[in-house]
Amino acid sequence: MISANNIHKSYGTLAVLKGVSLEVKKGEIVSIVGASGAGKTTLLQILGTLDKTDKGEINIANINIVGLSDKELAEFRNKQIGFVFQFHHLLPEFTALENVCLPAFIAGKGKVEAEIKAKELLSFLGLTDRIDHKPSELSGGEQQRVAVARALINNPAVILADEPSGNLDSATAKELHRLFFTLREKFQQTFIIVTHNEELANMADRKLVMQDGVIL
Repeated sequence: MISANNIHKSYGTLAVLKGVSLEVKKGEIVSIVGASGAGKTTLLQILGTLDKTDKGEINIANINIVGLSDKELAEFRNKQIGFVFQFHHLLPEFTALENVCLPAFIAGKGKVEAEIKAKELLSFLGLTDRIDHKPSELSGGEQQRVAVARALINNPAVILADEPSGNLDSATAKELHRLFFTLREKFQQTFIIVTHNEELANMADRKLVMQDGVIL
């Protein structure tokens, strides 16, 4: 599903990634751990097409993303990649349902189709009675589950999660961790999860350790 070869990234004179290579199979859950500054988030942003590599090759779902234009990257990102961040980045003026629907609207789906899919996802995530609530009316765990539903709305091939439970209490974090594996079983999505949570990291099919811009 994902193949990255010899990825390099520098910001000015600071080399952040120094030749990272990895392969992730379809339906695999891979965790990436390492100290702050190791390059984990930079790698995730490049795999997610939010940033561009200086050197190297990246193929996701059999598409070479390095050669895509900015417009093509935006379309690819919208349809093939779902993001879950430490801070959910829900839009405060919109309800849970509206937040989940946004990527579907960007992809050109109609309101009825988008809302049907969003309601299915929110129901699956145990949020049926919260769909009309705005983020300020939801708990931290509920907000993060809305963010997960938003990540899933376009049936992406890959879910990229950056410290997804970093802002949650331990009990809610465990619920979220179990949810990722349930989602993998139901939707066969591929997950790459950057985390400092050792329990989550060790649950993954594989744990990769980054240090000083490389995977050990």
